[in-house]
Amino acid sequence: MHSLLIALLASLCLAFAAHANEAAPAAADPVLEARMTRITAELRCLVCQNQTIADSNADLAQDLRRQVREMLARGDDDAKIIRYMTDRYGDFVLYRPPFKATTALLWIGPFALVLLGAGIFLVLVRRRRAAQLPPEEVTRDRRAELEKLLAGRGGDSA
Repeated sequence: MHSLLIALLASLCLAFAAHANEAAPAAADPVLEARMTRITAELRCLVCQNQTIADSNADLAQDLRRQVREMLARGDDDAKIIRYMTDRYGDFVLYRPPFKATTALLWIGPFALVLLGAGIFLVLVRRRRAAQLPPEEVTRDRRAELEKLLAGRGGDSA
């Protein structure tokens, strides 16, 4: 029984080891690897969309990291690599897209929504204040009439 349990645990360990991914190859040059990390940290994973290709484990991100390494090894500069990626995938691949006509909504949209919300809030507050009627001013004639009514009731409340 004891040997069966050990065999079962050993087979589970082997199964997990079979699914383990190989470590990402590091460039022989640490400076080149640092450039690769800096560039891939600026590019969005198109599969995950909330991670950079430096952080993502998606197959596409791994392919893009390999592509960046190859371009760096060829001697391409950072701007050329970024331009290649944006030509191929559009400005969406950039974590900080440039301000231009096609990305204006990305940059202006959040501010516009905040201003719109503040405007709606102010309109609602003003409407609510306008809906509350101010206390009615009592004229002398109306005051005399009310005092007369109250004096007439004074004898009934005992």
